[in-house]
Amino acid sequence: ILDEPTAVLTPQEVDQLFVTLRQMTDDGKGLIFISHKLHEVLALSDRISVLRQGRKTGEVPVEGATRESLARMMVGREVKLAPDKPPVETGQARLRIEGLTVLGDRGDEAVRGLNLEVRAGEILGIAGVSGNGQREMAETIGGLREPTSGSIFIDDVDVAGKTPLEIRQSGLSYVPEGRMKNGCIGEFTISENLLLVDHKDPRFVTRGLFNFGAIKEHSAQLVKEYAVKTPTLETTARSLSGGNIQKVILAREISGTPKVLLASQPTRGVDIGAAEYIHKRLVGQRDAGTAILVISEDLDEVFGLSDRIAVIYEGQIMGIVDPDTITREEIGLMMAGVSPEAAAG
Repeated sequence: ILDEPTAVLTPQEVDQLFVTLRQMTDDGKGLIFISHKLHEVLALSDRISVLRQGRKTGEVPVEGATRESLARMMVGREVKLAPDKPPVETGQARLRIEGLTVLGDRGDEAVRGLNLEVRAGEILGIAGVSGNGQREMAETIGGLREPTSGSIFIDDVDVAGKTPLEIRQSGLSYVPEGRMKNGCIGEFTISENLLLVDHKDPRFVTRGLFNFGAIKEHSAQLVKEYAVKTPTLETTARSLSGGNIQKVILAREISGTPKVLLASQPTRGVDIGAAEYIHKRLVGQRDAGTAILVISEDLDEVFGLSDRIAVIYEGQIMGIVDPDTITREEIGLMMAGVSPEAAAG
């Protein structure tokens, strides 16, 4: 039984793993391969079973199955696997990272002299195998981790080493990797979680006291606008599905009209229907002129969302490429530390 065995592998390593797994089946072994990556399921399986809310909704032979048909079985409706991205004109660089070095939890350099910029009206995707400095980079941009050197500019303000509040006031919104650890408070209600960033906003506070009527109206509007499925506004966040918790976090962060939106693993652990909706909102925010940095270990997501892709390896950017011209194989080589020129050759 293999449960998401490719999460920390490059595409080339996945291919090698699949050769081994096929040899095992040729030798008479029976395998159960559990994955949310539809192209991998189609590439490896003989039969495919689809689960939805703990029940098997169908089983089909791999012959004739498609990503679209499997997604429909998973959600119960047609799903757009890649968001529509109308062309937009990009503006100035809203986020600039120069020479950023960050220590990891073990005291080693997780990010090493990293340089990057994200322009208004674009989504820059970060592609890389898990554990190559993505989490440390995101936490440093968000103010949760101190850099050892380097600068992080939002517009022309260097926010490196500043507090999360100061960085937010400079124009950053942050959808963190761990939604239950850093994104929301499980014991708080939906309304309380939607207010975490804006609890001092004059719209919701009068003479030092909360205006609960305004808070309820604001929360109800966001729940409706972001299609959050919740029994009431007083339901605790912990009671919701992963996809709906992520929608609450996204609603809170985008409603602040940020200059820069940092979304780290935005659809990890959510169902394909919620992922479709989250992708749509991210592209809509990009079209509104926000500079968006998306960090994801899902290559399909990176290709589907990004206007440009930056490949990270051992805390350094190997290169920035065009998703319309680069291949998955070339990206995979860069994720393993091969230079863009060598990967293309």
